[in-house]
Formats: sequence, structure tokens, C-alpha cells
Amino acid sequence: MTEHRPRIEADSAYAASEAQFHLAELFYSRTDDRGVIRAGNTVFQRIAGFEWGDLIGAPHKIIRHPDMPKAVFHLLWDRIRAGKPTGAYVKNRCKTGRYYWVFALVSPAEGGFISTRLKPSSPLFDALRDIYQAALAREAGGALSPADSAEALLADIRAAGYANYETFQSHALATEFEARARQLGQPLDPFQKRFLDMAKAIAQVQVETSEMTEAFRAIRTVPMNMRIIASRLENAGGPISAISVNYSQMLEEMATWVKTFVDGEACVFARIRDAIFTGQFLGFASAIEEEMIGVFGKEIRNFPEAYPPAVVPAREVEEVEVHRRHFMDQTAASLTAVEAEAKRFARSVLDMKRYVTGLSSTRMMCKIESAALSESGAALVGIVEQLDACQNEIEQRLARVVELNSIIQGNTSMLRSLH
Repeated sequence: MTEHRPRIEADSAYAASEAQFHLAELFYSRTDDRGVIRAGNTVFQRIAGFEWGDLIGAPHKIIRHPDMPKAVFHLLWDRIRAGKPTGAYVKNRCKTGRYYWVFALVSPAEGGFISTRLKPSSPLFDALRDIYQAALAREAGGALSPADSAEALLADIRAAGYANYETFQSHALATEFEARARQLGQPLDPFQKRFLDMAKAIAQVQVETSEMTEAFRAIRTVPMNMRIIASRLENAGGPISAISVNYSQMLEEMATWVKTFVDGEACVFARIRDAIFTGQFLGFASAIEEEMIGVFGKEIRNFPEAYPPAVVPAREVEEVEVHRRHFMDQTAASLTAVEAEAKRFARSVLDMKRYVTGLSSTRMMCKIESAALSESGAALVGIVEQLDACQNEIEQRLARVVELNSIIQGNTSMLRSLH
């Protein structure tokens, strides 16, 4: 079959201007597995500027804007072909050559893919465009393959503070949904609020554990300093030497805990983080699709003549509803995972508490030896002061981590009851 390619009227008077649409409007399209458009909604058709006959049967890339990095589409297709729902900021081009931005939610569906899109309006959108500009600059020479450009784009996203693309897309969708709701005067429902609370809590856990491990690293020189002091005290330094050995063992155990808890993508922290952000993404995605169903419902009642015979809105409603229910089922599975990981998280923190208790004993023994040695133990005073400062910080941050995990567990329980 000859590829359907209506002409883009790239009039210079329009090419640099943005096509306007209301923040409340949502775009919808459905394609086959090759990306050929099979259906859409009136917002998509109106803003794209094509007649229905030009859209249906055309490749979705008919609206692709040349300002979009190839990296984004390579990443998008890799993910949706692997069965992963994906969110991405996309700049599209109208038939007139004008442009418009959307945050697109693209998901595998029966026989192809469906996409629901909203207008981005958060500060995150501005930051993302800078990342896209860097990707375009890398691609400008033509030497970089789309796959390599996608890897570079992911590196930029990680450099911006996101552990992986799943974390980024979840944060982006929730951020855009929240910004849109606020500007439209629409309150978030309890389900959405609790996911946002959990996402904020796990982000703060990362801050607390990062600072806690820095405090831990700061006292790793203590055993060596103890041994130096012990060697200067000769026979009187025996107890100090023994304390340093015990302290070294505790630090080794704490190092193992740190590795298990925060290092790598399979650690305790990463598992609960990913479960939370997966659930958040699916929960907000289902909310967008529920709204899309409502939009179709209004058009079926009020403007049935707005669609061509090839597009049956009632069928699209059924398609989206099946998909929305699937998202909700997956959200429930994510909540189960969060619950299990939160329990594992709590057990891991208890292990760390035991190590901190061991540090308290070491600190006390240092104080006793310092007092017993009188003037010759003056060098131990600095060690004790260092232990005091570091341990106090570790204890405070560990207590905050426990509190944050309780927030996560409480919100998980409430979300399961709301679901």
C-alpha cells in the first residue's frame, strides 16, 4: 500500500508560531502496530489541522516536528514494543507548519497502541526542553545513531537527578497532572494525593540516606586514628587498640548494610522507589484515561456528527476503558509490591539501628578510657567529639528514615482501601 503522506504547508509565517489550545483539552489517537493512525478525537484532528481523510491511514509521524530529537522516538518505540507504557514530552507539527507541545502517554493496546495527551504547563517542561536541545545538538552532525543518542539522552536525565526513565516519566506525568489540575481549579482526589505523598517521602529517604552515609564515611578513619594513639601510649594503649579492632568490625558491617540498602538497582531502596513510582505512573495514567472517556462521552451525546464513519467514538471508549482497568489492576499490583518492600525496608533499618547501638558502646568506652588516662588520654577527646557529632547525625537521619517509611506504609494501606 502506498504510504499516506498529506503535504505539510510549512508557510514561514506559521512555522515559528505555536498552535493554541485550551489546557483542559485532551488529545487521543489509536494506531496499529506499525504506527498507522486508525482513530483519533476531535481535538487531535482540529489542532493537527488535517482533514479526517488525511489522518486516518496516515503514519502518526505525519505530525512529527523536525525539532524533536530522534533519541526520544527511539526510546519511545523501544519501550512500547517491549510492552511498557511510556510518557514523553513531544513537540508536534500541524499541517500549517505551526507547532504544539504535549505530554504523551503511549501504551500498547490490542492490535497496536493508544495515546492520550495533555498540554504541559509545569516548570519541569522548561527544564526538559533544555535537555532536548542538548540532544538535538549531539544529533546535528548525523554521526550519532538514534540508539546512541537515546543512551546519551538517558544519561542527561540521570544527571538531572532521576535514577532511570521510569522514575522520570512518573514524576513528569504526576507533575503535569498536578499543575494542570491546579490551574483548572480541579482538586486532586485522595488516591492521587497519597501517591504524591509517597513519592515525596521516598525522594526524601534518598536525601536522608545519602547524608547518613556521608556521616558514616566521615568516621571510617576513626579506627586508624585510635591505633595511632594506642601505639603512642605503649602498654596503656592496649584497651584503645582493642576498641579500634571492634570498631573496625562494626564499620565493615555498616559498609555491608550501606551496599545492601542503597547501592545498585537491586538494593532495598531502589526496589521500593521503583514500586512507588511505577504505581504513581499507572495511577495518574488511569486518571487521564478516565477523563478521556468522559470527553468521548460528551462528544457522543453532543456532537456525534464530528466523527467520520471510520471512527466510532463508542468503540474508542471501550478500548480506553479496557486499558484503564488494566492500568488499575497493575496499580494494585504495584501497591502490593510497595507494601512488601516497605516491610523489608523496615527490617533493614532495624539492622542499622543495631549497628548504631554498637557505635554508642564504642563511644562510651572511648570516654571511659579518655578519663582513665588523664592527661595522656587527651588525644582521645577529639575522637570522642567526632563520634558524638557523627553518631548524633546518623541517629537523627535514621529516625527520619523510619518516619518516612511509616508515611509510605500508611499511604499504601489507605491506597489499597481506596482502590
